[in-house]
Amino acid sequence: MKIIRFGSKQLVKIYNRGAFRKPRVEEKVKKIIEDVRVFGDDALIKYTKKFDAVKLMPRQLKVAEIEISGAYQNISPNFVASLKTVIENVNRFYRKTIKKSWRIKDNDGVVLGENYTPLGRVGVYIPAGTAPLVSTVYMTVLPAKMAGVKEIALISPPNKNGLINPHILVMADLLKVNEIYRVGGAQGIAALAYGTKTIPAVDKIVGPGNIYVSEAKRQVFGQVDIDMIAGPTELVIIANRFSDPKFILADLAAQREHAKGLAILITNSKALAQQVKSQADGQDGFIILTKNLEQAVDVSNKIAPEHLEILVQNPRRLLKGIKNAGAIFLGPYSPTAVGDYVAGPSHVLPTGGSARFFSGLSVSDFMKSNHIISYSKKALEKMREPLEKIAGIEGLNKHLDSVKARFE
Repeated sequence: MKIIRFGSKQLVKIYNRGAFRKPRVEEKVKKIIEDVRVFGDDALIKYTKKFDAVKLMPRQLKVAEIEISGAYQNISPNFVASLKTVIENVNRFYRKTIKKSWRIKDNDGVVLGENYTPLGRVGVYIPAGTAPLVSTVYMTVLPAKMAGVKEIALISPPNKNGLINPHILVMADLLKVNEIYRVGGAQGIAALAYGTKTIPAVDKIVGPGNIYVSEAKRQVFGQVDIDMIAGPTELVIIANRFSDPKFILADLAAQREHAKGLAILITNSKALAQQVKSQADGQDGFIILTKNLEQAVDVSNKIAPEHLEILVQNPRRLLKGIKNAGAIFLGPYSPTAVGDYVAGPSHVLPTGGSARFFSGLSVSDFMKSNHIISYSKKALEKMREPLEKIAGIEGLNKHLDSVKARFE
């Protein structure tokens, strides 16, 4: 790991890391999306053969019930039982976040409000390249279910045998996912966005993926909604001389299990920095030395990491200053792993500094609101003067006429 100091050029590069777009990837993805939009299932079959080395027939795109049932034979017997607590943790967290429709009414007959309704159909992308992300199934599906989404379609790339990981299939089946398709990559995102003969289009696509998946989500945004454009996973740890280096090293090592993940320690302790560097030498990552913990908080806010661990004695004191982070883990016994798997809040979180303006996946991501406006004649009469002035400034006289017509 490399030690860098506050104000260094390397630190500025970390601040500005962002999700840089790559022209070659953009062009490749654009072509794939257009192929799927025009040729549908045939394009999906072509690209599945090209990228996954799997030859499929059109009827094999959708995973059959018999394959889902058979997946239960290929998992450990206690897998299902161990999930019950995890599922309840996720549901318990998201029950507190459900938005409810509301109304306000005044004496003049004005009624204003919002109606919250779930999206009709959602697509979930589950990566399976470097690792089958079983946890992403419940971290995406459960908030959607809590919002009231009726139709959920899951897509995941097949392995070399043309199969989807049995744990992913079982998890999806337990959560009553409506449809499962063996297709991944940019072609899978395109299918969810535009629809094919086999895969009906969705209203929103959620879930992480590689650079091609992320670019495809960016390009189809507008045709459908997306959760966010995710980049490599990130961990920042704020620690001082009282923090346990053993915990820090373990958490940094866990972060490096992810391809191209960002692992950073921010500390005001030179001794801790040297100790961690000596035991993690030759490994990717950075150690940022600051004057004090307040400066460490400032650096963390500028990085705006996906995951932030605060491993000092009184982490809640520093929490007050944290403005930008996807998920914040307080204290020595709250490693990022609990957020990844069992705590409850979704592990689908903003990366690349986008925690400055994005939040982690939530129930509200699967809902939309309609504004409700109802005026009585008396209420409209009281608003005529300001309405006339504003419409006059904008030169939209027909707008004004539409109000006058109600009093002539």
